[in-house]
Amino acid sequence: MGRLLLLLLVVLAIYLLWRAFGPQSRPKEQPPAIKGPDDDPDFLWNIEKERFKQRRAEEERRKRQQRRDEGDKGTES
Repeated sequence: MGRLLLLLLVVLAIYLLWRAFGPQSRPKEQPPAIKGPDDDPDFLWNIEKERFKQRRAEEERRKRQQRRDEGDKGTES
């Protein structure tokens, strides 16, 4: 009877160890999350650079136009 109880305890211990440390206990590796372009720092930085360049070009164009308009006014009189 004692041997049967000991065998039962060994089987129970093996079962519990298998459940705790077996292959199913490890989380499955998840593939890396796919980032959209709005999450990519390089993409966002490039957008910001392009917007800055556009603003700068627009300011320069307005300044040149303003100088040209002021120059035309001075020659009209």
